[in-house]
Formats: sequence, structure tokens, C-alpha cells
Amino acid sequence: MTEPARGASPAGGAPFSRERSNPVKEVFGKLADGTEIHRWSLENGGTRLRVLSYGGIVQSLEVPDREGRYANVSLGFDSVEEYVADSPYFGALIGRYGNRVGGGRFTLDDTAYELSVNDGGNSLHGGAGGFDKAVWDVEPFVQDSNVGLRLTRTSPDGEMGYPGTLRTAVTYTLTEEGDWRIDYEATTDRPTVVNLTSHVYWNLAGEGSGSAHDHELEIAASRYTPVDAGLIPTGEPAEVADTPFDFRRAKPIGADVRTRDQQLLYAKGFDHNWVLDKGRTDLPERAATLRDPSSGRTLTISTTEPGLQFYSGNFLDGTLAGPSGRIYRQGDAVCLETQHFPDSPNKPSYPSTVLRPGQTYRSTTVHSFGA
Repeated sequence: MTEPARGASPAGGAPFSRERSNPVKEVFGKLADGTEIHRWSLENGGTRLRVLSYGGIVQSLEVPDREGRYANVSLGFDSVEEYVADSPYFGALIGRYGNRVGGGRFTLDDTAYELSVNDGGNSLHGGAGGFDKAVWDVEPFVQDSNVGLRLTRTSPDGEMGYPGTLRTAVTYTLTEEGDWRIDYEATTDRPTVVNLTSHVYWNLAGEGSGSAHDHELEIAASRYTPVDAGLIPTGEPAEVADTPFDFRRAKPIGADVRTRDQQLLYAKGFDHNWVLDKGRTDLPERAATLRDPSSGRTLTISTTEPGLQFYSGNFLDGTLAGPSGRIYRQGDAVCLETQHFPDSPNKPSYPSTVLRPGQTYRSTTVHSFGA
């Protein structure tokens, strides 16, 4: 990132600084039952992050452009009421199962489980009362040159139809380099399935700036999982070569999004899982890079996960507006959700999402910013 002289005040925000700011807690609002929702603000390495105890939501994430000017590069709201009433998972922590489970059911160890159905006949992002709608316990920390938040929650046996009491801990860390790192952990007392992710809507030109179709995207994947009309994977992955789904070399998101392709018609754009060439890894490896030519901002995502769900904001329809006061329309942001594959509990050939007693679910994703 380009750093102006210390003390300079570029247009659009406070002076650029890599100084660490320890987490600060404030009341953000209240739920209808009176539960207080807190917002935590922290800064390190030139990245500013604000997180809510409701849904583990990233309410804003600010980084500088090539001139050192700050902007919030994530979509969201400025009130609890809007998140409760209208949010399409803006910035949320997703569980127990990120993405879709076909038919809202699966079988594990010869036992059938019926899940909360909230997406046609499917279960999406954990169901109607997923982790995005829960109030998390949040503890701040400062460790060496890093600063962060540890979010914890216990999901009771049977919540949204999922078996087992799931104890979950998610750590948000800002590093001295300005990276935002997410470490997920979970344990269970009964066999279950788990697929945790983060649902930030990115626009590197800034929240409320308009379409992100000119952003250039590169995904390190030679295959993706085609879907049916309900956006459930049909089975075996397909090659991206000679299709609109080929992002092996960076290209504008809008280059092929309007191509007459049945997969794009089903999803009204991109809303598919890419099979990362690296597979499941013990340490985070690069999965994707997003770049905004206008500001120079870049986002590189590295992960241990085997899949990446790229969603091009197809269902933003002009009915929601963010803190900028500008409405969000189709294509105004993109999601890059690191994860296991959709409907894995019903697809034995996919990497397993089964978690058993005595095991610990672990996953890490790192977001690195530049300009």
C-alpha cells in the first residue's frame, strides 16, 4: 500500500497510519427483546475493522487506496434494526453450514436429519436461525504485534435441525501487515456436519460506489461445480476452460456475466463454487485475487479450504441502502466465500464436512490488502 507522509490528511478520511489501535467496545443498538448489541473497533497495519456481536458481522472494513485515501470496502448497514429485518447476510459469520443443503435434509450414519428450509426447498447458510442471527460472546486480545477478537458460541443439539451440541470459536485477527485473518474452530458431542464461512460483500472502490463489474478477478481453479435451477450442485465438477467460469487469468467480472449460458441464467450471474486447484491444505494458500482498477485496491484471499463460492451480487435489487445513503443494485458487490462444497452432506464424492466427537474442525482464511 502506498503510504503518504506521516500526518498528511488525504481526502476521504483520517491520516493513513499503520499504528495499532486496541479493540474499543461501544453499544451499537438493541434487539427487540432488549439484548444489547456491541460494536468493536480495531486497527492495525493500515486496516480498520468494525465487528458486531450480532452475527459476528463485519460492519465495516476500511483500507487506503493508492493515494492513501480510506474507504469502507464492505456493504452493510448502520443500525441493528436493518440487519435484523433486511440483511442478505451482509458481513455475517455463517454456520452451521455455509451455502446450500439440497432439499433441507441429509443422512449421516443411517440417520436422516431434516433442516430448517429457507431457500425454496433448500436450507441456506444454516437455516432461518443460522449463526448470522445469533449473539456471540466477544473477547478482545492483543498478542505480540497482532490485535483481534475471539467470538464464541454454543449451538445446542438440534438447532435448525443439525445434530450435536456444537461449540464454536472464531478468531478475527488484524496483523501488523494489515491482513484480516479468520480462524475457525468447532467441536461436537455427536456426529454432525459443519461448514463455516464469512459473507462479506466486497466493493474495493468503496461502499455505495456503484457496480463492481469492472473489478478484475482471478481464481486459482480449473474446475467448478455446475448447479441445477435451485442452485444445488448436480454432481461432478466441470472444467472452466472455454466457459464464462474461467478466471484462471484475471478478467473483469462483467466481461462474461451476461453471456447466454444456462448456468448464469440459473443464478442470474455467478453464484457457484469453484474447486480450488490446491485442494484442502494445512496452511492457507492463495485462492483468489480481486482488484479495483479505479482505486488500485487489491484483495488477495488465501485459505485452507478446498472451495470458493463466488457470488456476483445478483440478488441486490435496489431495495436496500447502506451507510453512504446510496442504494445497492445488482452487481454492486461480490462475495468470495471460502468453504467446503455446497450440498457435501449429500454428495459422497465431495470433500467431507462430517465432524465427530473427539475431532476439532479447523479452517483458516487470510484477507491481504494492497494498493
